Amino acid sequence: MTLQGKIALVTGSTSGIGHGIAVQLAKAGASIVLNGFADEAEVKRLIAEMESNHGVKCMYQGADISDAKSVETMINTIVTSWGRLDILVNNAGIQFVSPTDEFPIDQWNKIININLSGVFYGTKYALPSMKKNKFGRIVNIASAHGLVASKGKAAYVAAKHGVVGLTKVVGLENARDGITCNAICPGWVLTPLVQKQIDDLRTKENLSEDAAREKLLGEKQPNMRFATPQEIGDMTVYLCSDAAQNVTGTTLSIDGGWTAQ
Repeated sequence: MTLQGKIALVTGSTSGIGHGIAVQLAKAGASIVLNGFADEAEVKRLIAEMESNHGVKCMYQGADISDAKSVETMINTIVTSWGRLDILVNNAGIQFVSPTDEFPIDQWNKIININLSGVFYGTKYALPSMKKNKFGRIVNIASAHGLVASKGKAAYVAAKHGVVGLTKVVGLENARDGITCNAICPGWVLTPLVQKQIDDLRTKENLSEDAAREKLLGEKQPNMRFATPQEIGDMTVYLCSDAAQNVTGTTLSIDGGWTAQ
């Protein structure tokens, strides 16, 4: 499943799931545009690592995904610099946990702006280049929470359900243009975002690290195993390949059985 010569933008790719996806796309031959939070030294290290390890071109764009103009400028820069954009992975996301009646308005707005509006902005501004070239792959990293709910996650669940809905619309609208749009719905993946929830659980219930992890997994994920960024990256490579040209407007779960319950 080669992606040789393709140009891929992965938002939120300086760490966690996004970086794992970027690495797998690079291994398949795609040139990579990294996006996310990192200082100058870290950006240089990430670019050098990507280019030396995988023999692909790599650049960094530090756009604020919650700002439409910033996203538009980023994508225009990529198209101007490299001629086109073939693959967009909308991965950037944040989390905040609180009962709905206590949920801070500013946190609601931040989560919706990054986790949902940011996906729309990226998609909106990537589509013209994809339509022009009659090829495009849009992969939205949603969540098991795009299919089911959990207490305390009103904004996150609302945003991820929105991402799943947007995925269907974009898949339908571009079905005859050589463009596919799909959503991957991971369950628990051991990233800094999830580690914070483990740490919070440890503190709240006075648990050991292992006990907190087991409790978190046991509540949702039947196989009791965290998914990995590499696994999500491998599925992304598949969705971006010719093998998946008839897969569009749908969701694929990597959740150890979470949403089968």
